[in-house]
Amino acid sequence: MKLLKLIANLGYGSRKQVTALFREGRIADADGEPLYTDDELGVQAAYEAIRVDGEPLDPPQGLLLMLHKPPGYVCSTKDKGRLIYDLLPPRFRLRDPVLSTVGRLDRDTSGLLLLTDDGALLHRIISPKSALSKVYEATLAEPLRGDEAAIFASGTLMLESEQKPLLPAALEVLEPQRARLTLHEGRYHQVRRMFAAMGNHVDALHRVSVGGLALGDLPAGEWRALDDADRVKLLAG
Repeated sequence: MKLLKLIANLGYGSRKQVTALFREGRIADADGEPLYTDDELGVQAAYEAIRVDGEPLDPPQGLLLMLHKPPGYVCSTKDKGRLIYDLLPPRFRLRDPVLSTVGRLDRDTSGLLLLTDDGALLHRIISPKSALSKVYEATLAEPLRGDEAAIFASGTLMLESEQKPLLPAALEVLEPQRARLTLHEGRYHQVRRMFAAMGNHVDALHRVSVGGLALGDLPAGEWRALDDADRVKLLAG
């Protein structure tokens, strides 16, 4: 792929705008030597050595990143209010292929959210065949009854308006009104609806891991690109 098209696809601007960056000397190698578009003479650099305004290029196509989504943000590019894309570099919205969320967390749910521009990887992660675990911590309005773990693990719980029972899920009691729940599917508002079926209400919900990949100590509102080792962890769970 030509250098101009590559940088435009990463969201740094239209081809016309990126051409202007080249002309202004704002695209350079690691030593500060200006680079040129591919249809001009000039020494080109390896991807990791390319700089725009002195900063390394964003990760290339095939990007997978984790975001610590705070409550109050929406997994959308079009809704009004605070969007998860507001927490990312602005050019990430303009990447081609598009950077999409891997599933969603609702507005009031915080925690680990994955995004990628790799369509095949996205479908692999969300596919029911993968059955990747998703671990949530829920703060409840009322104390647990005591029979939730057995009911959730039974594989017989039917949610309202559903035609198929939920897969078995594991519940660990953390405190009388806090629990950790491990799912292997991702139905609409599933955790909230499961506790509602028990006559309880989820006051706060936080996702701590997907597959074998944990959020760890990544601060709320921050993100990081995932490497090959992270991908192995993710898909191993």
